[in-house]
Amino acid sequence: MSGYLLAIDQGTTSSRAILFSSDGNIVNTAQQEFTQHFPHDGWVEHEPNDIWQTVLDCCLQVLKESGVKANELAGIGITNQRETTLVWDRKTGKPVYRAIVWQDRRTSDYCAELNAQGHEAVVNEKTGLLLDPYFSATKLRWILDNVPLAKERAEKGELAFGTVDTFLLWHLTGGDEHRTDATNASRTMLFNIHTQQWDDELLKLFDIPASLLPEVMDSAADFGVCDPELLGASVPVLGIAGDQQAALIGQACFSVGMAKATYGTGCFLILNTGDEALKSNNRLLTTVAYRLNGKVSYALEGSIFIAGAAIQWLRDGLKLLESASDSEDIARSTSVDHGVYMVPAFTGLGAPHWDPDARGALLGLTRDTGIAEVVTSGLQSVCYQTRDLLEAMANDGIQLDSLRVDGGMVANDWVLQFLADILDVEVDRPEVIETTALGAAYLAGLQAGIFDSLETVEKQWQCQQSFNPQLPGESRDKLYAGWQNAVARVRTQ
Repeated sequence: MSGYLLAIDQGTTSSRAILFSSDGNIVNTAQQEFTQHFPHDGWVEHEPNDIWQTVLDCCLQVLKESGVKANELAGIGITNQRETTLVWDRKTGKPVYRAIVWQDRRTSDYCAELNAQGHEAVVNEKTGLLLDPYFSATKLRWILDNVPLAKERAEKGELAFGTVDTFLLWHLTGGDEHRTDATNASRTMLFNIHTQQWDDELLKLFDIPASLLPEVMDSAADFGVCDPELLGASVPVLGIAGDQQAALIGQACFSVGMAKATYGTGCFLILNTGDEALKSNNRLLTTVAYRLNGKVSYALEGSIFIAGAAIQWLRDGLKLLESASDSEDIARSTSVDHGVYMVPAFTGLGAPHWDPDARGALLGLTRDTGIAEVVTSGLQSVCYQTRDLLEAMANDGIQLDSLRVDGGMVANDWVLQFLADILDVEVDRPEVIETTALGAAYLAGLQAGIFDSLETVEKQWQCQQSFNPQLPGESRDKLYAGWQNAVARVRTQ
């Protein structure tokens, strides 16, 4: 079956549209960055109109540059930064507040209060998540509490809540559809991953009116039809998944025990656990990997808040780099055991520490320390944090033989070699590293009938290069011990 697939990949620092052919190859790409807003320490916001406008502009650009008409599209797939929370007027679409981004920590005191009251056990049991500001529920509660009349309007049914996928779908369909998929719902802290329903007990705990919530669909489904005035034709939206689950699909990790790590703004390692919602004893998250034809596949996930964002900070904040790609040559000229450790806890520490109040630090500085050591420590911090996740999984009884990687940082061969060295596992980079967008395209393609099964999708995955461990075990352990010491210095709990 012929037909193009348009993937919308709405991320934390930029929006992208990628046009795929029916065989999963990239035809064209468009990308636009947008402004991050930091009103207070630990607060991170986006202008909702920036999110929508950059997405629409990228979609129009990619179609124009490729010469493909909207009526040649078999469908649209959406993948998105997860947990980021928006509330808007159901009639006008006007947001009541900026989007509160997943990185935002403003509700850490509220989470601590709920934790002290003993609520984390029930939240974890139902949602697979921990009581942390990372997730949507406490952000939504903050908007209802702090935006004038928001609570009253919500109770009257005048407002809609959504994660970014829901907000985009609402706009794409001209306000006709208020829906999400099971992967995004599973990150709100309001969705019971076992019953696959919004949970009344959790809605009561967070005091959130059910009328705010979107309908939850399978990840490949008929979500709605794009307003023809936007792209030039009525195009069906056929796939939605949160960015990390979409990358798992794009990496064809459909078998139990397969894992991928995506290195974007943050880093997220997801391991497919199949039918079993495996509970971690080491503060990893249990989440929905995907839901297809009503059948749920679960995953175990470790979340690192700052990965590529650390290199972005070195470039834009400290001005140590002209471009992020310069970091590879710098690292090659530097010894791996230079003694400097960057702990990039700019918005707290994610898994397995879950310390929202930790803040970043550079440790081990001497008079000999220069730009090269600081930049290299930034790259290494991403690998060390990944090792933290693998250690937690090992303590849960799971050993990885290999790890499939994707995201912007994996173009850096030095990073992947150091990653293989510090993890002591094979690291595989695929031919198509845009696996997040590819996963959204695969979902749309499955619903459109372009792909008849997950097995068909699996056959398309190809390894571009494997990186195997070369560092002696003694050196690996010494470097990692230094990292653990550095993390201990910044932790507050």
